Order: sequence, then C-alpha cells, then structure tokens
Amino acid sequence: MAILSDKDILAGMRSGYLGISDFHDRGLTPNGYDLRISEISIRGDSEIKKEGVVRIPPRTMFYVSTIERVRMPKDVCAQLWMRTTWIRKGCIGAFGKIDAGFEGTLTLGAYNATDEVVEIPIGERFCQMIFETLTTSSDKDYAQRSGNYQGQTGVTLDPVKK
Repeated sequence: MAILSDKDILAGMRSGYLGISDFHDRGLTPNGYDLRISEISIRGDSEIKKEGVVRIPPRTMFYVSTIERVRMPKDVCAQLWMRTTWIRKGCIGAFGKIDAGFEGTLTLGAYNATDEVVEIPIGERFCQMIFETLTTSSDKDYAQRSGNYQGQTGVTLDPVKK
C-alpha cells in the first residue's frame, strides 16, 4: 500500500484515473484532499441546510454531504479524517473508508460532543481524504460487491434506490 501525494492526485485527475468533481486548489494537501460541505442534516430537524452558517446544538448528531463527487478506481481506496479545526471545536466524526470503485458524494456522520453550539459554514473544508493504492486491483469493486450508496448525491441516510 502506498499513499498518493499531491503530485499523484493531480496526475490521476488529469489522466482520468481518479475523479474529484468541483476540485478546488485550496483542498489539495501534500498527501490528500480536503472535502467541503455541501449540506448538513441535523438529527431531529427535517430541514437540510444548504447555505449560510449552520448551528449544531450541543450533544447532537449531524450529517454532512460533500460538495465534491469522488470516483475511485478499482485499485485505490481512501481514508477519511476529520480536520482538526472541527475536532478542536468539540466535534467527533464517524467515518469509514471509501471503497475501491465507489462513485458519488459522501455522507459523513459527526457529533457535537460539547455543551456549546458549534457553527459550521456551508462550503467549509470538513475532512481530509487520503488515497491509498491497493496491492492489486479488486476482483469486484464497490459497485459489484454491495453498491448500496453508489451514485449518491446529498445527505443519504438510507441506501440509494436502484
């Protein structure tokens, strides 16, 4: 396994090997890419927030969807790490790995673990995506194995209807 550098990420995008829609130069890091917030859904509130600054109540679960759509090849997966900006404000993230072959926006779960409101602007960078190459290409990628969220757009809490 190897982690892709900024140079590898840009070369992969130029060649079409990797896909990151709505790419923003500020998101590129030496060893990854920072994903930005498109919308936020707060548990217990039926309205999905798509603009402005969202106030996350204390001790509350919330979900973030990314602006960027990602497209992973069959031999690359990615780790997700919450940016320390949000950790320092008291947020805890529940992230998984992006499987080889996944395509879509990402829905990320997080929790305001403080007794204070946390303000999160739509469009702000929320987590870093670290690309890892697999030792060999997957035999069956995400779309072929389960693909429950393949092609998702926006905050998606239930599997995408096929």
